[in-house]
Amino acid sequence: MHKIFGQREKGQYYDRSGAYLVIFSGEKTAVVRTARGLFLLGGGIQGSENDQECIRRECLEECGCECTVKEYLASAEAFSVHDTKGLFHPIQRYYMGDLLDKVQEPTEKDHFLIWADYGEIKGKMYSDMQNWALETGWKRRHKEWI
Repeated sequence: MHKIFGQREKGQYYDRSGAYLVIFSGEKTAVVRTARGLFLLGGGIQGSENDQECIRRECLEECGCECTVKEYLASAEAFSVHDTKGLFHPIQRYYMGDLLDKVQEPTEKDHFLIWADYGEIKGKMYSDMQNWALETGWKRRHKEWI
């Protein structure tokens, strides 16, 4: 499943490919709180990383935990204007998975792992793409696949 947010305008876009983990434990979901808002664990692909390597690195950086990347969930892309990058085109792939043990202190000091009730954060992620991914994961988990 793939979803597009926004419409491409004329101009040169900054493309950014990333991979993210949708995590549930009971009725709770793991997300990262930053000054900008709530985000899924994950981030931009660096160098020759594959999606799983990116997610594992980002989980260590953001919350100090190892993770298990399970099945592929969906992908999305958006066309928007970023406050510093200008025309911005994030392309994100989402996977279901689990957080494992904390093995180090997070290196991103402005990121805080929280376990929140899905119902309380539904629709409150920083980006519409990640709101959609979280909802898609919730529906898959509860056999309400779209």
